Amino acid sequence: MKTTTLKPLVLCLAVAGLGQIASAQNDLNLPDVSQAAEVKQRIALTDIAIKYHRPLVNGRKIWGGLVPYGKVWRAGANENTTIEFSDPVSVEGKPLDKGTYGLHMIPNPDSCTVIFSKTNTGWGSYSY
Repeated sequence: MKTTTLKPLVLCLAVAGLGQIASAQNDLNLPDVSQAAEVKQRIALTDIAIKYHRPLVNGRKIWGGLVPYGKVWRAGANENTTIEFSDPVSVEGKPLDKGTYGLHMIPNPDSCTVIFSKTNTGWGSYSY
């Protein structure tokens, strides 16, 4: 008679234990789909750092698809891509002060225009 009253209790404890295991799955720290990355390089006496999020291809067409030709692109996924120079530099013969810039591009099938923006904290290329 005692064994019949213990069966429902054991069953309830087993179900509660499985619920704990299932809720623990919510604590998994999965990587972002488009993961953050940073590249640093010293060229001569100048340190250059680029911070960006790598867009996940996942079978999608990137150039001319996800990233349309002829439109400003933030040069990465998620938040703005930034480039930082520790010293003043020259890009294509044009001076650029030291500091952090938003890095944007206008991709085309056979070329790409690079834009260094003083706005480096926005989301997207809406106010480059």
